[in-house]
Amino acid sequence: MATPDFDLNDIKRRMQGAVSSLSKDLGSLRTGRATPGLVEPIHIDAYGSMMPMSQVATVSVPEPRLLSISVWDRSMVSAVEKAIRESDLGLNPQTEGQTIRLRIPEMNEQRRKEMVKVAHKYAEEARVAVRHVRRDGLDHLKKLLKDSLISEDDEKRQAGDVQKVTDSHIAEIDGVLASKEKEIMQV
Repeated sequence: MATPDFDLNDIKRRMQGAVSSLSKDLGSLRTGRATPGLVEPIHIDAYGSMMPMSQVATVSVPEPRLLSISVWDRSMVSAVEKAIRESDLGLNPQTEGQTIRLRIPEMNEQRRKEMVKVAHKYAEEARVAVRHVRRDGLDHLKKLLKDSLISEDDEKRQAGDVQKVTDSHIAEIDGVLASKEKEIMQV
């Protein structure tokens, strides 16, 4: 019978997915600067279904504090404008034909601190996801040991490898968070 391999690369891939998800979540946080990621989570009621912003318009950043949204279909302008108003971004769209402009206001100190708290919440969720992947890997190793498919030494060595991968991904999450926190608090 072939010995089932323990796939450390699969664990790395799953942990990297948590880090990527964190980066995406943090990209949607408002920092006082305009980024297309700010409006990515907004879905528009278009043609009888909910569609992401990227499927009905082009988002560009002509100035550091301005987003320009060019809606492709003239009949969709009001739906896009309504979706922006109803989002919790606190932005007021200004419509000029098929172009919607969003001015990004300066953030006050209180709002910046709230954004940092949200960023910390996202980072903790990513850490928890990485720890879940670690637990799954360690449980798999224990099962292989229990079934006598690997030796105790192999189990200990591979458990150490899983912990090293976990530590590196947690450090990466902390780095991403620190970078975003610095960006948010920058006046």
